[in-house]
Amino acid sequence: MPSDRHPLHSVLETVGPESCPGALNFHCHTICSDGSLDPITLIGQARERQLEHLAVTDHHSVAAFQPMQDWLKAEQDQGRSVPTLWSGMEISCVLQGCLVHVLALGFEPGHTALKAYSQGDAAVGESLRAETVRKAIHEAGGLSVLAHPARYRLGFNELIDAAAELGFDGGEAWYDYDMQPTWSATPLICDRIDQQLKNLGLLRTCGTDTHGEDLRGR
Repeated sequence: MPSDRHPLHSVLETVGPESCPGALNFHCHTICSDGSLDPITLIGQARERQLEHLAVTDHHSVAAFQPMQDWLKAEQDQGRSVPTLWSGMEISCVLQGCLVHVLALGFEPGHTALKAYSQGDAAVGESLRAETVRKAIHEAGGLSVLAHPARYRLGFNELIDAAAELGFDGGEAWYDYDMQPTWSATPLICDRIDQQLKNLGLLRTCGTDTHGEDLRGR
């Protein structure tokens, strides 16, 4: 974990089952990876729905970030209230021999440490190891978060413990594993993940994992 307290800490400490999708969203996608929304349409939806904080986490791409940041600045210059946009990216890696996804949040866009992970495809070799990915995210000033821990071949208990041992900062606690039209955290599973993360002293995030045309659902 970065030695200094990351500015996102104070936001993530407020995350609960009701945070998403109305106030916070730290997992969504645009056409810059496998989503259906272009970056400006997505950020426009976020503003219309009065989100407070969000991160677009395209797979191995940060191409959406600057156009959205420019749009937000233009809106602010017109005196309009806008969400806070954090840098984000979803990175594939291997943890405990299992292919998982890691959300990089709040890093320095364009940092050389993440160059290998922002080329549109998963890295290979040593760069695919979870520990290597975590180190790269931290070097770029970001937080490393295990995405949707209950969607993998291995159980979430084992994966979260392994991520904690490697120095991950948190996990995605609140997620719609049923993939409903309108996002709703999945009971019991999310509660158990949230409690495990709390017990380990890790941060918790939430996100819609939107790939479609409505930021309120998957």
